[in-house]
Amino acid sequence: MRMWGVNPALLCDKHLLGEHVEMHMFVGALKKGISTRGYEETGLVVLSKIRARHDALAAEMQRRGMNHRSPLPRIAMRRGGWIDEAANLRELKRRCPDCRKRIRRHDRRRS
Repeated sequence: MRMWGVNPALLCDKHLLGEHVEMHMFVGALKKGISTRGYEETGLVVLSKIRARHDALAAEMQRRGMNHRSPLPRIAMRRGGWIDEAANLRELKRRCPDCRKRIRRHDRRRS
């Protein structure tokens, strides 16, 4: 599980949907009392940002014409964790050709 934390418009459909599911998985783990400590300590999640991240991902899904019918359950979010958005952006470009294209297109528009 991972919170990429980058602009959702930069994610390919696969990573967009994947991260959305993973926000639900984090909430499910927290509800069940399952430890997220390993994710927090290795820079894979910021617990206090799960809800905002989910909402941003859902908005991008809807912008792309995808259905979103899975509101995030209400739970008390605790603090903890960190992510390095710049490193995650580099990793997405390295790992995924579709994300790389979206990121390059976005960078060209900003120039």
